[in-house]
Amino acid sequence: MTSHDYEIFELGDVALDTEWLIRPGRALDLERYFIIIPNMLGNGLSSSPSNVGPPHDRGRFPGVTVADNVRIQHRLLTEQLGIERVALVYGWSMGGQQAYHWAALYPEIVERIAVVCGSARTAPHNQVFLEGIKYALMADPAWRDGYFAEPPVRGLRAMGRIYAGWALSQAFYREELWRTVGFSSLEDFLIAGWEANYLRRDANNLLAMIWTWQHADISANELYGGDLAKALGAISADALIMPSTTDLYFTVADNEREIAQMRHAELLPIPSIWGHRAGNPIQNPEDDDFIDRAVKELLGRRPEA
Repeated sequence: MTSHDYEIFELGDVALDTEWLIRPGRALDLERYFIIIPNMLGNGLSSSPSNVGPPHDRGRFPGVTVADNVRIQHRLLTEQLGIERVALVYGWSMGGQQAYHWAALYPEIVERIAVVCGSARTAPHNQVFLEGIKYALMADPAWRDGYFAEPPVRGLRAMGRIYAGWALSQAFYREELWRTVGFSSLEDFLIAGWEANYLRRDANNLLAMIWTWQHADISANELYGGDLAKALGAISADALIMPSTTDLYFTVADNEREIAQMRHAELLPIPSIWGHRAGNPIQNPEDDDFIDRAVKELLGRRPEA
């Protein structure tokens, strides 16, 4: 144990997705909490198609589920760090899916979860979105024999442009909010903000992460046998579920269906036109403050019995 009050487990698909939250005076303050941020398998920083080496590199990298990630994280906390209770598991996007998995797989350890723009099971419409970006990527000529032999530049550019239409809302574009974050035109935003974001990534890693996302399901394990209602009902943590009102693939409606099966869950939508990006508001102080206030309130509550 440490001199800090509690352990907080903070999750995203990469650490940079969540590091922005850790600041003095904010909900996740290192002066108060011992905070652990792992990287997901497949993301390029942890073990991934791009860095494991033959024979399991590139297209031979095994499919890794969210549950696989959480079980390894559990071993890190319990076996390596000696942690027996976690005050909060916080996650955005795929990190939100991990938070749900933590609460369902290890209810005896987790006191609270904050799921920001995430879900307990990847929804059908979310699957369709992921199929679209996956096949845009694989349409590149670099896709050969089940992996990318070289960087698929055209595929990565296409993926970035498609993703731009899903990650942000219609109102975001109508109000031209890309101007507020330093872009001179919509085309500049698509090229420098979205194409560039994916051109710097390894395409085999992207496919690995898409596979993990598509197979996310807190009930797809030996504990629950595919029974989502049973898995949700087993969550004893005090759960704060925060979708964005304009998220196009982690929707408020899907979270409403989930919390109806949970014991101690609060649905608190983020009133934002930033779509999915409302949950990672590095350049969006209004949504940043909304999330921070809500997480502070959650941490201030006594854990549910």
